[in-house]
Amino acid sequence: MAEASDPGSKPRIELPPLPADAIPIVPIRNVALFPGVVMPITLGRELSIAAAQEAVRAGHKIALLAQRDASVEKPGAAELYQIGVLATVIRYVTTPEGAHHLVCQGESRFRVVEIVRETPFLAARIEQIPEPTNTSPEIEARAAFLKERAAEALSLLPQAPPELRQLQKELGEGDSGSDELAELDGQLTQAGMPPPVEEHARKELQRLRRMQEASPEYGMVRNYLDWLVALPWSKVDPEDIDIERARQVLDEDHYGLDRVKRRILEYLAVRKLNPHGRSAILCFVGPPGVGKTSLGQSIARALGLKFVRVSLGGVHDEAEIRGHRRTYIGALPGNIIQGLRKAGTRNPVFMLDEIDKLSASLHGDPSSALLEVLDPEQNSTFRDNYIAQPFDLSRVLFIATANVLDTIAGPLRDRMELIELNGYTQEEKLQIARRYLVQRQLKANGLEPSQVTITDAALARVISEYTREAGCRNLERQIGALMRNAAVQIASGKSSSVTVDAPDIDAVLGASRFESDVASRTSVPGVATGLAWTPVGGDILFIESARLPGNGKLILTGQLGDVMKESAQAALSLVKSQAEELGIDPKIFENSDIHVHVPAGAIPKDGPSAGVAMFVSLASLLKHEPVRPDVAMTGEISLRGLVLPVGGIKEKTIAAARAGIKRVILPARNRRDLEDIPQSTREALQFVWVERVTEALAVALGSAAPAEGDSEPAETGPPGALARKERTRRQPTSGPVL
Repeated sequence: MAEASDPGSKPRIELPPLPADAIPIVPIRNVALFPGVVMPITLGRELSIAAAQEAVRAGHKIALLAQRDASVEKPGAAELYQIGVLATVIRYVTTPEGAHHLVCQGESRFRVVEIVRETPFLAARIEQIPEPTNTSPEIEARAAFLKERAAEALSLLPQAPPELRQLQKELGEGDSGSDELAELDGQLTQAGMPPPVEEHARKELQRLRRMQEASPEYGMVRNYLDWLVALPWSKVDPEDIDIERARQVLDEDHYGLDRVKRRILEYLAVRKLNPHGRSAILCFVGPPGVGKTSLGQSIARALGLKFVRVSLGGVHDEAEIRGHRRTYIGALPGNIIQGLRKAGTRNPVFMLDEIDKLSASLHGDPSSALLEVLDPEQNSTFRDNYIAQPFDLSRVLFIATANVLDTIAGPLRDRMELIELNGYTQEEKLQIARRYLVQRQLKANGLEPSQVTITDAALARVISEYTREAGCRNLERQIGALMRNAAVQIASGKSSSVTVDAPDIDAVLGASRFESDVASRTSVPGVATGLAWTPVGGDILFIESARLPGNGKLILTGQLGDVMKESAQAALSLVKSQAEELGIDPKIFENSDIHVHVPAGAIPKDGPSAGVAMFVSLASLLKHEPVRPDVAMTGEISLRGLVLPVGGIKEKTIAAARAGIKRVILPARNRRDLEDIPQSTREALQFVWVERVTEALAVALGSAAPAEGDSEPAETGPPGALARKERTRRQPTSGPVL
């Protein structure tokens, strides 16, 4: 607010001392200061600068008097009103350009008693006017009327200069905030909120209008309203479900996975026929690198919908799902609402990645918070703690992924339809590498297809000797290493094109990291080959037994879990009970200790399916007959000698074929799993289905040949009356399951 328009730097004026009761006077024009108000004043006239400098030097207050005629540059006592405002000087600033600025705070009104000086500045003795303490309805009415007239008068004044507008913005005054709130009002109208939510939002907007911008709560309410208008309350993208196009997209993006693709197509077909029905919540379960996350992206592409992915790995705070309450500083909505705002639509494909990695803590259980999100009966009124209003999630296509099921809470697992993705065979990996991985790594390393060629023999060697996994992530890394080596040769000018064959692998990737497990098998009695399931696919393990002098103890080593220890105890008891039938001297148990060891002792192992292998190992040891080196087995045993069904048959048989096994012994009641085994694995193996351990022992020791047709596809329904029982599967969070 300018006091005068005379620019330029003014020299400092040496002033004679004032009487003790005199106050310097600064004439003001086009501005009014009231008691209790802080206001900046720009000084441009010599008498004003001199009065302000004297007040600062002597520590005086300053008297502000309005001019009768604003055009007078050097007003005297006659040109000033007699009543003004006494103020305290808060700050006096001189800029490098020579401008003088005064920041003062009004204290009380005063009346001029006597002018004691007119040059070089005005000074006077004054009398303070006390403020009235009593009010009446009449006075309040007059004050209200005066405020209305003052507002009308201010609206007729010319626009304030740019500096005083900046000051108004910093002080929370002016009309800039009004423009923003008017814009926010329009956004609320266009947001398409449900009527109760819009009514709540407008109440918050009215509360915001009554706040000063400098108030801490102003930013909180404004941020809350911004979130409300940004959410897709009513925006729904059209779904273009073409089953044949979806089939083509899935085949383009993924090789194999026929059962999974079939289930996804069923899911899409149901959604097309019943768009407003409650869709199932799919959960893809499988080892790392088999394509769980990319399947969700393919579904979104097939539907023409937005794709949102939220990683839940390591989430241990319930607020990550439900959001924080607005009472907390820095509060935000949870990942669900944040993902929907990012998508900008109410029906995206929403992937909850690594749902098995959630964990509870002192901040709550995120798994419990997801119960409402993934329940079609409840999620139509999902309430985020920050939004504090119901939001409809019923149109969202939720898809979850997990590596194992053990760590997922039972109620949460019950809300999802589990779709298992198993590991790939070597033939499938070769096709995936040829169709996808090589092309991706060519592009990632700036190479053209004509510059680098990797033969099928080279890829097959990388798969078998340098990677051992259910998925293809390490395989892609090794292919990337081959591409980078070729890029060096091409970029250095040594070669214009590079062909990588099987003999060239050693020079780039080093010596083979994995050798064939066939080399590890021996013809020593007491060694049997078992089949194991791990979170990253199947594997084979060796069960080793030894007899040493003792008093009948059983020694178990190899970091075995409780269930596996019990399997060893059951196997030994079964051997003792059938010693005579097996041709074993019962007295041998009285003066001998039996030691059972499972190599790879640093890896935890558990599960019941090692029972058959342990029984065969013990029987082989005590009968002094070696187990055939090309036979592997799996199955749980009972004390009656029955072979019970186990899980992970596909992964176990794939691992057996990879290790060079020719014959696998499986529980008869697992015959139903034969159709899940890839055709290439079925052609490479001979399957022997057994119901009793004695049958398995006869095949393992080579004393009995498998019945004709054992390797043929399973018949309709499992054989035997015992097969009517449901089998169970155990999936640990780490380590193999035998």
